[in-house]
Amino acid sequence: MPFKKTRQGYADALIELAPQIPELIVLDADVAKATQTCDFEVVFPDRFFNCGTAEQNELSVAAGLALEGYRPFATTFGMFATKRAADQLRNSICYGNLNVIVAATHSGISTGGDGASHQTNEDIAIARVMPNLTVLVPGDYEEARLATVAAARHEGPVYLRLGRDQYPVVPELHGDFEIGKAKVLRPAGDYLIVSTGIMASEALQAADELERAGVSVGVVHMPTVKPLDIATLLAECANAKGVVTIEEHSIIGGLGEAVASCLSENLPKPLRRVGVMDCFGESGQAPELLDKFGLRARNVVAAVKDLAS
Repeated sequence: MPFKKTRQGYADALIELAPQIPELIVLDADVAKATQTCDFEVVFPDRFFNCGTAEQNELSVAAGLALEGYRPFATTFGMFATKRAADQLRNSICYGNLNVIVAATHSGISTGGDGASHQTNEDIAIARVMPNLTVLVPGDYEEARLATVAAARHEGPVYLRLGRDQYPVVPELHGDFEIGKAKVLRPAGDYLIVSTGIMASEALQAADELERAGVSVGVVHMPTVKPLDIATLLAECANAKGVVTIEEHSIIGGLGEAVASCLSENLPKPLRRVGVMDCFGESGQAPELLDKFGLRARNVVAAVKDLAS
């Protein structure tokens, strides 16, 4: 199975889009080599601006550029985009409903050796609660590229969540990308797995294992966490006995709670959430951390079996 970086899909899309969208501008916060926007800087140096390690200022600059008709991509780590610059994200960008894409790399537990200070497992929760803000969480390199293209043409602010490590390439995620639309990767079964981001590959592996054990399982991938594709979720849940969500994020405030809220109001079902528990991360290699924090296919399998017991 090939592995590629989602942040590279983002950078490649920016280079692809720049000739098509003259107003596209890329900002970074002195981490261009880490976010891969250094690739864009090489090709379009006059359209790249390093705002230094001042993320609040970076998002304020992005807001000003948007007011002048530009299409800014403000790039930094997820920890800084949603914590350090939360005020500017809310009041300067979301309140004005501006056309700013906040691209956050190094999100989730798979940030690895940088440790708890940089492993943002709360950013989806923070972004979801911001009025006007669309939240995209692509699952692999190609979907990150497609999500970036879609975000560039979207009206209103976007939070684009990307990772640090290399992740499995998942062909089922490729093709058309429409903001607000889920992808049905496996048809509905007795149980339903709902994933977002890089957990799509784990969800598919879990479904395959369960099918071999005689358990019928559907898989829905949510590359858009906000707005949630309620219609597809309810349609796929209609005949399911229970639902399991999986995300590389805290179980508090992320995909799991979005799905739980939707189902509780429309179609109550037994549900289990697989994700980072109410805790901080720690330093380690990405695969080790995904194992330690229970973000693997085997954890999804266990959750489905728990529902079935």
